Amino acid sequence: MTTDAKGITVRDVTFGNALPFVFVGGPCQIESRDHALMIATRLAADARAAGVPFVFKGSYDKANRTSIAGQRGIGMDEGLRVLEDVREALGCPVLTDVHAVDQVSAVAQAVDIIQIPAFLSRQTDLLLAAGASGKVVNVKKGQFLAPWDMAAVAAKIASTGNDQIILCDRGASFGYNTLVSDMRALPIMAATGYPVMYDATHSVQAPGAGGQSSGGDRTFAPLLARAAVAVGVAAVFAEAHDDPDNAPSDGPIMLPLDWIAPLLAKLVAIDAVAKG
Repeated sequence: MTTDAKGITVRDVTFGNALPFVFVGGPCQIESRDHALMIATRLAADARAAGVPFVFKGSYDKANRTSIAGQRGIGMDEGLRVLEDVREALGCPVLTDVHAVDQVSAVAQAVDIIQIPAFLSRQTDLLLAAGASGKVVNVKKGQFLAPWDMAAVAAKIASTGNDQIILCDRGASFGYNTLVSDMRALPIMAATGYPVMYDATHSVQAPGAGGQSSGGDRTFAPLLARAAVAVGVAAVFAEAHDDPDNAPSDGPIMLPLDWIAPLLAKLVAIDAVAKG
């Protein structure tokens, strides 16, 4: 993988394609303060034991649900308070999604990394607003985009004078209700000079396959994470939950908490060889 010219430091965590990988994890959506703190504490401990930098992820609103009946989350005001509490309690950077331009200002005051969802990765006004916030911006590659298309996405953000950009792969559409990961996408996106993240759990999603919700198969996520780390990435993203089968969203793809420690141990070993 191309060594990035733009290593990005957030608090005490540095993202770089040639550096040891960062683990970004948390529940799909923030369910409550206590639940978020419980998961964040567990994941932070697992990452610390593995010697891996950790960033907590949680969404206050899941605006792209399959059905109007889908649970969206606890809302922006309460969700941002929870993220601030996690950051204060654990000292780790926090990341969340934005879905509209008018959310960016408030979110930028509460989090360290603003995430652009894959479905919104070509929304110019949203990208410009995120860039103008001055925060690190993690952009998920749209399932409908080629990896080389992400250079133009990054250029929109960089036009604001903000080059703190991370590009994230989460699979590509393959027929109906199916995603496939092309590991060539990782070095292609890294050729932009920006750090690259691999989203292992959303890459095994089956969008809309549940009729009223998305399906997927979490058992493939650790395998794909290992493959991505073998190629070389700046970060691995994985959603995790204490009871994924009963979670309000993304249950089929989220990893049980007890999968994280052994997964990180394997990824650390692979990462050392890939970047040795």
